[in-house]
Amino acid sequence: MVKGLYAAYSGMINEQNRMDVLTNNLANADTTGFKKEGSTSQAFRDVLAYKIKDKTDYPHLARNIGTLNLGVKIGENYTDYTQGAFRVTENTYDLAISGSGFFTVEFTNKNGEQSIKYTRDGSFTLNKEGYLVTKDGDYVLGANNGRIRLDPTKEASIDSMGNISQGGVRVASIQLTDFEDYNYLEHYGENYFQPVEGATQKDAEAIIRSGYLETSNVQVVSEMVEMISVSRQYESNQKLIQTIDSSLEIAANRLGKV
Repeated sequence: MVKGLYAAYSGMINEQNRMDVLTNNLANADTTGFKKEGSTSQAFRDVLAYKIKDKTDYPHLARNIGTLNLGVKIGENYTDYTQGAFRVTENTYDLAISGSGFFTVEFTNKNGEQSIKYTRDGSFTLNKEGYLVTKDGDYVLGANNGRIRLDPTKEASIDSMGNISQGGVRVASIQLTDFEDYNYLEHYGENYFQPVEGATQKDAEAIIRSGYLETSNVQVVSEMVEMISVSRQYESNQKLIQTIDSSLEIAANRLGKV
């Protein structure tokens, strides 16, 4: 009976993790270029040999391999890289990628440290110095990872290959980067991705659409239906704990009087 408490409690923790992922997806349903995430779970018996020093279970305490727990273990989260729909903006510097690949961005953190990040969010603009930047002010990179600087007094056009022209002359080119395996990418912040050890870059097979933005690939209705399912399963585990608690109370306080 007590084993059922552990099974139900681990189930509640797993459903809470699923709910966290779903709410984050819904919160970013209107975020340009956002890629939704999903969660997985594993049966305890499938990962028994990995339990030594495993701190991923609530309350993040390592367990010995001999501990018996028939519950569920939170698995890894994953990202759905399915392309989102395009929205027309008619703004030259709003760009969408049709195909696989990412825009390359020079990101600066709060400590002033710079690093290369990747994004599908192409809502760009020119800053006062004429550099092409993201809405957060990070520099968009062109060929050879160089910053793109334009003349803000001249109109610009961007073709499907990412070439930027002003006055009929090509002045810069937007760099697209792709990877062999997206499993070696991880989310960074709201809408950036960064490679982890083992990531391999390759040329992007895509075209750039000027005057468009790629919307989030989150399907609000599907996420809401999934959220209802998670809530029901959480409640079921909660009721199971209450039932077992009542049974233990009877065993401890009443049976002893017979």
